[in-house]
Amino acid sequence: MISRWIDRHEKHIFPLPAVIFIILMMVFPLGYTVWNSLTNWTLTSKAPTEFIGMTNYIELFTKDERFIQSVWRTFYFTGGSLIIQVTLGVASGILIDAKKYPGKRIVNSILLLPMMATPVAIAMVWLLILEPTTGVMNYLLKQVGLPISKWLSSTSTVIPSLILIDSWEWTPLITLITLAGLATLPTDPYESAIVDGANTFQTIWHITLPMLRPTIAIGALLRFIDCFKIFDIIYSTTGGGPGYSSETLNIYTYQNSFYYFKFGYASSMLVIFFAIVLGTVLFVTYTRKRLEV
Repeated sequence: MISRWIDRHEKHIFPLPAVIFIILMMVFPLGYTVWNSLTNWTLTSKAPTEFIGMTNYIELFTKDERFIQSVWRTFYFTGGSLIIQVTLGVASGILIDAKKYPGKRIVNSILLLPMMATPVAIAMVWLLILEPTTGVMNYLLKQVGLPISKWLSSTSTVIPSLILIDSWEWTPLITLITLAGLATLPTDPYESAIVDGANTFQTIWHITLPMLRPTIAIGALLRFIDCFKIFDIIYSTTGGGPGYSSETLNIYTYQNSFYYFKFGYASSMLVIFFAIVLGTVLFVTYTRKRLEV
């Protein structure tokens, strides 16, 4: 009897563990966060937690200038990192793939080295490199007669400095994704281009890059999500400073949660954060499908 029932409902039974896992690990935390964002839950007040509706969201967008600035810095950091990493990653991937040479696999392995180190360790190393008075970077600038910079200690250069650190670590990821995409491209268009007399630049611009667009879109999407939710590098190097000049949305959410203990208010930031990432993923997915058509 039981075996017959299982046979009749196996299409519902076998996916059930995965469905339960998704509900417990994704749907429930998201729903719980959304609920908290609609309350005034805080540990700094003895008043009981109450449902306040959209009050937290209204305050974020109408009264909290620090929140608006943190969103702007997040997009600034993410946009700068994406432009540098995608441009350099795709260019270096095409350059590495252009010619066959001994030790090519070794070069590909070396590209993995920056990504193998923990972000906090990398942040500590770059903190020493960019130190304004005794850092290696300013020493090298002095040697070639260029003006020195305060790097992470200046409000005007802290975000570009963080972009530099993140790009050094994660540009190789775009390079490896590009190399993987190049390995799957058909050879017929290139043979036709050679017959038609196309040069190397024309081949890359009109054949390689158009066929690589779906691959580049996926790599850019992965890096967008990582850059947008970056925390460890910024917290390890500047902690959001100097002042609030490197305080991104993640850093500000952390401050509200574990410094000010305003968990309901911080939850509303997390919901906005999730909405931005989800909207971007849906947009890139839709665009990628159109590119493949």
